[in-house]
Amino acid sequence: MTARLSVICGLLSSAEVFADVGCDHGNCTKYMFSNGLCMRAYITDVSAKSLKKAQTLLKQEIAKGVCIPVVCDGMDGVEEPCDLVLIAGMGGEEIVSILERKPLPARFVLQPMKNAEKVRRFLTARGARLDRDFMFAERGKYYEILRGTASGGSDYTERELRYGRENLRGNAVFLQMMAGEREKLFCRLSGDMQEESRAQLEKRLAEIEEVIHDAQGNL
Repeated sequence: MTARLSVICGLLSSAEVFADVGCDHGNCTKYMFSNGLCMRAYITDVSAKSLKKAQTLLKQEIAKGVCIPVVCDGMDGVEEPCDLVLIAGMGGEEIVSILERKPLPARFVLQPMKNAEKVRRFLTARGARLDRDFMFAERGKYYEILRGTASGGSDYTERELRYGRENLRGNAVFLQMMAGEREKLFCRLSGDMQEESRAQLEKRLAEIEEVIHDAQGNL
């Protein structure tokens, strides 16, 4: 199992009915069954060809009737409520599009590949509570992951919506990523450009410097 999948699986908890949306190879659902964490699971993908990879891995569970493969967009073909839903490896906008078509699941783990801010804004606007929200890395790539419940609310600040609550509280991986962004801006500002463009980059650099300073103070 890759480091990314290990982080995702580490945030999964027991559930009666689990849904792995856009399940890829089905490794997370296999983890749930292997560790006795769910009674029943749905694996979904918009492509029947892609879903076959997970069906191969989970053929025993499917034969027993405890794993149900569904070719559908998001959760559109899942007819019963699922008390834990995983959506990983999609863009933030796509995750929001999937979630907004149904009531929020009781519990969720979401791993957007980009636009995590849009996911945070959607969830908090819906009254969801986020209990984990952080960045991690695998082989030089940075990922963000969110875990929470449909109710309870989250009093996120504007900056926390943009960057993630745990990241701003001193996440070393997040600081590493932000330091890289700062270096990229330094390099861009060393070249020639229009004054308007320079002003925008300098504003962004000042913001990054402030975020790094505050996050470092929370280490």
